[in-house]
Amino acid sequence: MRKKINIQKGAVLGAILTTIVAGMLLSVVQVVVKPPLLLGERLLPGGGWVQIVLAAFFGGWLYLQMFDRKRRGVWRRRIWLLFSIVFFSQLFLGIFVDSVFLMSGKLHFPIPGLIPAGVFYRGEVSFMPFLFLVTILLSGGAWCSQLCYFGVWDSLAAGKNGKREVPSSKMRSRMRWTVLFVFIGVASALRGFGVPVIYSTGLAAFAGMVGIMVIGFVSKRRHVAMHCSSYCPAGTLVMYLKHVSPWRLRLNDRCRHCMACTRVCRNGALSKADVLKGRPAINCTLCGDCLAGCGHDALEYHFWGISPILAERLWLGTTLVLFTCFLSIARV
Repeated sequence: MRKKINIQKGAVLGAILTTIVAGMLLSVVQVVVKPPLLLGERLLPGGGWVQIVLAAFFGGWLYLQMFDRKRRGVWRRRIWLLFSIVFFSQLFLGIFVDSVFLMSGKLHFPIPGLIPAGVFYRGEVSFMPFLFLVTILLSGGAWCSQLCYFGVWDSLAAGKNGKREVPSSKMRSRMRWTVLFVFIGVASALRGFGVPVIYSTGLAAFAGMVGIMVIGFVSKRRHVAMHCSSYCPAGTLVMYLKHVSPWRLRLNDRCRHCMACTRVCRNGALSKADVLKGRPAINCTLCGDCLAGCGHDALEYHFWGISPILAERLWLGTTLVLFTCFLSIARV
């Protein structure tokens, strides 16, 4: 009984902190950023504060829904899909209704894989790459499991059931680095040779179409999120840059090598070899699906010297604060 009460208190405390922190961050955006970034403020003077209150309480409510590991994966995909729908709906409205629905009033391709290529194409680090790096620092691989408006479609294509046909780690590594260097090389060449924007736009559209085909054909057939884990250059950067973040996921000595976790990992980050090593592969996004799939409580989050349970709750809260801010702000 005491343990159950403590768990309930932990859930409520986490929800309160998530609400407060999300509200504070969005309030800074409301006060500091000019012209207004919050859509509520753009549509109605003072509407930004209403949006902040609603968004903050929504973030806290989500913490309560996702506190239970067994329900977390379902809720994660629900709100991830919600984020994508909201993002692309604003893109549609920005193009066909009013540019107020666009972040800057200027249109660019909503392809996450172009984030690293854009730095080389423009020759400068804009707001989006900066936000991308800060997100990795704060939440590790959460960009690829909850904060990318494109990735949810790859996760849904991989599906919950089916035999996961995961390519070898060596093959996937070659694919990632090849695609990343091709994106960077092409972007640098376009800038260096002063190629007209119309051709650059065509190449960006082609890259996006290839990504969609990877999702629709490869990820769906293999039951593995191949776009995010092997094709997307932004995903590749997340895999390697996330080591600057203190978050880790490890298997403890309660593991019985039953391989249940390998069947639920849609990224293919837990092969038998990974389980025997005691840690997931480099493309682990810290999504936590494996924790719910394990019947031995053998997987746990690590964050510096705090307990695994507290680390898990802190990661959940941090990720939901970021998600709440992304849902409120992110648009093309």
